Amino acid sequence: MSDPMTTPGADTAGLPVAAGRDRPAAAGASAHPELADGARSPLSRPFRWLSIGMFSLVFLAAFENMAVTTIMPLVARDLDGVALFALAFAVPLAAGVIGMVLAGNWTDRAGPLPSLVTSAVLFVVGLLIAGTAPNMIVFIVGRFVHGIAGAAVIVPLYVIVARVYPEALRARVFAGFAAAWVIPSIVGPAIAGVVAEALSWHWVFLGVIGLMLPAAAMMLPPILRVRDLVQGDPGVRWSLARAGWAVLTAAAALGVSLSKELGEPWRWLVAVACVAVVVVAVRPLLPPGTLRGERGLPATVLLRLIVAGAFFGSEIYLPYLFIERYEFSPSLAGAVLTGAGVSWAAASWLQGRMGDRVSNTQAVQVGAGLLAVSLGVVLAVAAFTLSPWIAFVAWTFAGAAMGFMYPRFSVAVLKLSPKSAQGFNSAALSIGESLGAAVALAVTALVASALAVGAFTAEFAVTVVIAVVAVVLAPRVGPRGEASARS
Repeated sequence: MSDPMTTPGADTAGLPVAAGRDRPAAAGASAHPELADGARSPLSRPFRWLSIGMFSLVFLAAFENMAVTTIMPLVARDLDGVALFALAFAVPLAAGVIGMVLAGNWTDRAGPLPSLVTSAVLFVVGLLIAGTAPNMIVFIVGRFVHGIAGAAVIVPLYVIVARVYPEALRARVFAGFAAAWVIPSIVGPAIAGVVAEALSWHWVFLGVIGLMLPAAAMMLPPILRVRDLVQGDPGVRWSLARAGWAVLTAAAALGVSLSKELGEPWRWLVAVACVAVVVVAVRPLLPPGTLRGERGLPATVLLRLIVAGAFFGSEIYLPYLFIERYEFSPSLAGAVLTGAGVSWAAASWLQGRMGDRVSNTQAVQVGAGLLAVSLGVVLAVAAFTLSPWIAFVAWTFAGAAMGFMYPRFSVAVLKLSPKSAQGFNSAALSIGESLGAAVALAVTALVASALAVGAFTAEFAVTVVIAVVAVVLAPRVGPRGEASARS
């Protein structure tokens, strides 16, 4: 892997100094296209330490995600909060909508650095609250705080990728983000299970704090070196209205989760009303035409929302299924997440290597189809009490499906976004992910509480339906004429 030649005016890290914020830039273009031919990898010298820093942050977020999914059944039992199991997952996802809107607005106005640092600090605070929680309510408050921060941190990272890296490397950077999930996927569930069994689940959260601080310290210097490339635009106004819509959206999404606690017919009336509020409130937070699935950028954001709902709505129930029905230990139950994490990273690497030989639309179509089939097999395992190892294999393919299409959502959105809207559109993409997962979790819990069917069957049936919707809408990711233009 060769390093690019250091350009005149570069700083000591090999990163070029920006010619000024007023210098015109093409929509979605890198701030320094002169590096596009020389830099063959995100780990080439101009980008090496910045990439390592970002990958480290994603690594820790991945570890926390995998660990929490594994130990949540223990947390719910210990804090007498089994009834709030789904809510404990839905709260950080809904809170993430607020975090991403604020981070998107702040990033467009001031650049990614202020929102990135603030998000990292809040993430630690949230972990501290959750890790010392004496009851389920306090635990959920901690999940709310680090849910806001964990989602908000993604927006500045996406903007850094758009501003600093040449377009040819962006798919590989996002593949690197996926690869940062590999080790947490392999060892995270097992470590979380062992720590919870040997010490306490509290130390799973507190231990992540101990890893977060040195990672943040390592990441800050390379971020500071590129601050001239990622300046914001003070002309972008603070949007209090957008923040208000975000709060309303998050509250309505949580209302869907809480509606299952009501009796008939109120649970359905409240749920429908909350979903209607979500649809109305989220519109200003997304690109125009998103909820109609208009081709191009709007459909891309919508598809990410849908596939996130299908995948993450299934993921939280798999360890629970193995612990409750098959009497697996927490560490063994968490191992089911390992296969999907590894296959996600491998498929993400593959699509990055394939580049333009596979269009964004084709990648999403392949991924959506494979995801629907995989979730169908998981549903069959739950419905007919088949071998749990069949679910493990199916979930591994589900991870591959997500890895093959997920980076293409990010690449497509950044390519279609003008510089002044990169923060907003990156936030919209992540808002869709969080909102899709939060609503899917709420709906699965609501349907499961209302239907007298086998345990976990209703939950997985809902996510299969969501995945089928993704298959139907996947061709709309590409603008009209994409296929003919490529031929």
